[in-house]
Amino acid sequence: MSSVPWWAIAIACITLGLAPFAPEPHVWEKLRMLASGQLRRGIDIFDLFFHGAPWLLALAKLGWLLFDRRKQA
Repeated sequence: MSSVPWWAIAIACITLGLAPFAPEPHVWEKLRMLASGQLRRGIDIFDLFFHGAPWLLALAKLGWLLFDRRKQA
């Protein structure tokens, strides 16, 4: 996890994670659908994972760094 640079994760979050930018990011739309119980179609579930993957990677790297620092202390 430490070999993936932050700049690459940031670019993935900004481009893939937020695309398309108008009228709202896909990941936000799919999260709203999930919260309201409307996320049922396969393409919508795929979209959620596809556009959410960069954000999950960023959270995983952050968690890895925090866990690693606690382990060293």
